[in-house]
Amino acid sequence: MSRPPYIVRKQELPLKGDSTSLFLQVIISIAVFIFAITLSGVLAINSMLENWNQSILGSLTVQIMPVNDTNQEKAMSETLAYQEKAVEFLQNVKGILRVVPLKDEQLKMLVQPWLGDGVNIENLPMPRIIDVKLDTDADIDFLQLAKDLVVASPQASLDNHKLWLSKLIRFADGLKMIATTVLILVVGISAGAIFYTTQMSLGLHKYIIEILHVMGAKDAYIAQQYAKRMAFLGISGSLFGILLAIPTIFFIGSLAVQIEGGIISEANLGIVDWLIILSLPIFATTIAVWTAYYTVKRTLQKML
Repeated sequence: MSRPPYIVRKQELPLKGDSTSLFLQVIISIAVFIFAITLSGVLAINSMLENWNQSILGSLTVQIMPVNDTNQEKAMSETLAYQEKAVEFLQNVKGILRVVPLKDEQLKMLVQPWLGDGVNIENLPMPRIIDVKLDTDADIDFLQLAKDLVVASPQASLDNHKLWLSKLIRFADGLKMIATTVLILVVGISAGAIFYTTQMSLGLHKYIIEILHVMGAKDAYIAQQYAKRMAFLGISGSLFGILLAIPTIFFIGSLAVQIEGGIISEANLGIVDWLIILSLPIFATTIAVWTAYYTVKRTLQKML
């Protein structure tokens, strides 16, 4: 006796031909696209802050103002003498690992973008810059250090980047707050769209659902059918959205790379960041499935 063929169980609710299916796929695609772009921005800002902490918090800058004198050679000689005094003082401070005066070529490269190519920098009174690397575990009183530095070298001034960095951090935190708000709105709007379209579908199939209840079907069984259909719509829509988002993220990243020396160029996405972004289809599908499931159960409890 031959084995009977596999029996394919048909779905009692005609959800595949539901007019809301395409609408939900589009909504989920747009939501995942916006979510991915915004999330990549948040992750990039976190990376930027981490790079700032590594490159800025462990350093400070000492500026030696140029001596004013009609004799340029004498002025330069006195300015370099003040620089040597500052270097000698800083090398003896506990917690300072390295003291490096910038060379003339480096100073020219720093001011060239501001003055332009047509200016002869060599004829200008150039301040001297000293790059100081700090021990991150050292407890340094910067106010006292600045006072002692002026005593050792009157033309010297200290900049520990804290004021500048605190403004950048506040700016970055503001961007993260805006981005987080966008993420919450995207999730809320998407869940709301799924909620109302599911309720609309339940209204359209009300009589079929009543017949299923008469036949003994439970609310959980009907909710599972909606959840399965939503799983398909969620994964298909979110995959399309993430496929659109990935090249967009790379395009935005290429624009940031073109900003030479800019703070935005410090924003990079690592492997973990990309794994989080690529996991968005799973996250979006999970939200869609659970929203549909609990919407059906809650609505049926009120309808019947």
